[in-house]
Amino acid sequence: MKPDAASTSNHRMPAWSSLTVIAAALALTACSSTPLPTWNSTPISGQPSPGTVTTKPASGPSPVQIPGVGSSGVISSPIESVPLQGSPLSGWQESAEVAARFPDPERRYSTPGLGAGRTTYTSNAELGQMLRQLGSGSQANGTKSELITAGTSQEGQPILALLLTRATSTSLHDLDASNRPTVLLIGQQHGDEPAGSEALLALAQDLAQGPLSSVLDKINVLLVPRANPDGAAANRRTTSNGLDMNRDHLLLQTPEAQALAKLSRNYRPMAVFDAHEFTVAGRYLEKFKGVQRYDALLQTPSTANVHEFIGKAANEWYLLPMQKALTEQGQTTNWYYTTTRDPQDLSLSMGGVRADTGRNVNALKNAATMLVETRGVGIGRAHIQRRVHGQYTAIASALQTTAQRTKELEQVRTFVNRDIASQACRGEFSLESQQTTEKRRVIFIDPQTGEDMQQEVDWHSSVKLRPGPTRARPCGYWLAGNATDAVDKLRALGLQVLRIAEPGNLLADTYQEQERSSSAKSDVLGPGAQNVERVKVALERVAIDVPEGSFYVPLNQSLANVAIAALEPDTQSSFFANHIIPSLNDVARSMNNPSLVYEETD
Repeated sequence: MKPDAASTSNHRMPAWSSLTVIAAALALTACSSTPLPTWNSTPISGQPSPGTVTTKPASGPSPVQIPGVGSSGVISSPIESVPLQGSPLSGWQESAEVAARFPDPERRYSTPGLGAGRTTYTSNAELGQMLRQLGSGSQANGTKSELITAGTSQEGQPILALLLTRATSTSLHDLDASNRPTVLLIGQQHGDEPAGSEALLALAQDLAQGPLSSVLDKINVLLVPRANPDGAAANRRTTSNGLDMNRDHLLLQTPEAQALAKLSRNYRPMAVFDAHEFTVAGRYLEKFKGVQRYDALLQTPSTANVHEFIGKAANEWYLLPMQKALTEQGQTTNWYYTTTRDPQDLSLSMGGVRADTGRNVNALKNAATMLVETRGVGIGRAHIQRRVHGQYTAIASALQTTAQRTKELEQVRTFVNRDIASQACRGEFSLESQQTTEKRRVIFIDPQTGEDMQQEVDWHSSVKLRPGPTRARPCGYWLAGNATDAVDKLRALGLQVLRIAEPGNLLADTYQEQERSSSAKSDVLGPGAQNVERVKVALERVAIDVPEGSFYVPLNQSLANVAIAALEPDTQSSFFANHIIPSLNDVARSMNNPSLVYEETD
């Protein structure tokens, strides 16, 4: 977990206030000086290969032996279409025929919530007690652990993380010195999706003392088994204020999302895996006359401006082995998809393409990311061992991949950080990308007979994205002195923001409003309850005076694409659309390297 060579925004930098003239163009090592790893370009089932680099496979240590996870197996080809059968059932309960499709795994997982006779999942108190026991110090095998309180929920519950490492200590300094990448595992952002939380507790046990512990010779692991403790206690998807925290990773309007951002800023994970569950019947039974067949649905990053090599690493190094591991365990997989709440809409959509989910925002922070969803919402405790096994299998595979590819992942991270920082003042970026629509056959299960039933649907793909409007990449962004909320959020996201200490001027593109409307925030699930300001702008290039006390966000830093997602006003996820920046006059695009005097404060 080496310091980011392309950015001076490291969280460990001490606060200082002496006046300094900072050149906007930092000296960067040429991108070509960072070798890229060798790459496998095996096409992914249902997806063209993301790139054309074809070289020999990279070597790595012997595979870690993971209980119940094998090294072979592939996704089978789609079967021939069969007629639809059955009809929606009022108050549907799983039939014996459907249940027989999902037998329990050989392994029995043991957490407080999975005990014999339990009718409830692991409580917040039980989860805290278990993590405190695991985070109590050093193990005989050399593993060191630390229990971290990342934040506090809206109802006062601690948001707990467990750090496991074989570095000299758990301090940030020693983690950096260990040269081990850190993997961040997140569970139960949605409170009514418990399998991820239970699986991460099982993983924590096996990492600390069990068969997974050897991966800690190569990597550090940071687990957040329950990111939304209030939602878990109430069996509710959202946080206490009714927000979906997995749409809040850019805006940071909830303390729960702020806690995860703090962990990401401090530990700079090389890879982030997010454990969720998906609805089994509900809208699928209503619309498609069937219930969900797949055990696990997977998705990699899918938003504008994610670096190409981050996408390749996620798709080729993580997704493919994860698919194989699940398949060998008899678990069926597909791309993640959902459907809107509109009963007349018979289409399916992959996960969103906006910069708001943890999967997409962490990818803009140059981490390989993956969404892992298991079949669980709306069926109570049915098949809970199988659901937990699916999460465990998928994430254990990801840990093994990281341990095997530490060198290649570090090469990719170093290259990407430098490449993004070097693009300031040149080139273009996409404002937003859009899904493309194709026909795809998806298998459901007849709710009565348990037989497969396949249906062709309109499929909104997040793999094949259609690029949206492009815009010239500025050198940085100027923010008015009253934009302190935006500044605080940018810093919480890990960005460097400089305070202008003396009046100056810069050549800027300013935003001139053309049209404006207030509309519901759209999502792959349909219109949401929150409204956003949608604005159409034109750019006007002028010289502007910048007063003392205003701010500058340089784009010659590795997280520049996060700044772009937040500060370009004419996207749904932007700070302006969501009222964090109140006026278009409070932000401008710097189109040259300004000679300004700054002071940086923490």
